[in-house]
Amino acid sequence: MTKPHILLVDDDERLRELLRKFLVENGFFVSTAREAAHARELMGFFIFDMMILDVMMPEEDGLSLTESIRKGPTRLKDTPILLLTAMGETENRITGLTRGADDYLPKPFDPRELLLRLQAILRRSHGSKGNINLTMGHVSYDLRFNRLERQGRPITLTTVESSLLKIFARHRGKALTREDLVSEYEGDLNPRTIDVQITRLRRKIEDDPKIPRYLQTVRGKGYILIPDA
Repeated sequence: MTKPHILLVDDDERLRELLRKFLVENGFFVSTAREAAHARELMGFFIFDMMILDVMMPEEDGLSLTESIRKGPTRLKDTPILLLTAMGETENRITGLTRGADDYLPKPFDPRELLLRLQAILRRSHGSKGNINLTMGHVSYDLRFNRLERQGRPITLTTVESSLLKIFARHRGKALTREDLVSEYEGDLNPRTIDVQITRLRRKIEDDPKIPRYLQTVRGKGYILIPDA
């Protein structure tokens, strides 16, 4: 999936559907939720590029959901969040930002402004996460399109290999435990098979898989990806 995946959470069904259609028409893939509990269910299945959360929702409001996301698992806590609210006073905006939001848009708003804010946040987010080519010797990896190549020729990856490499690329330079990999993997992954998958990935990345230079083992911790750039 090359389109940015947005999670839109708002209890106003009419507004939710209008925004969904508008964002889809402007190049986004959109999942919607009517409340925080529904949003949490979706977060268990997908990794989102960004979340748009309404502040005033029943049961759990957007501020509480934002704060819990920022304190949650690695796979979620760095996801950009834009808050929507009818409360546009400065103090309310400050509260939202201090709870972990990246931006704050008061209602009512022009959908075109929402689009511009989303695009700006995603540009910053992609820049900070390095959604560019990573190089590992003669191998290059495009994180945005999840594409691995050796000297310009594509390297076929299995679904599991592709997902694991994407996780490593997002967290390059950081040691990841098997539990980290299972937590971020989009689907079911048996921790006992991870070592086998790492061996297979090394065969596609490394010049000498028996002496890995890029996808290294960290004793007592797990694995780490260290690209050239």
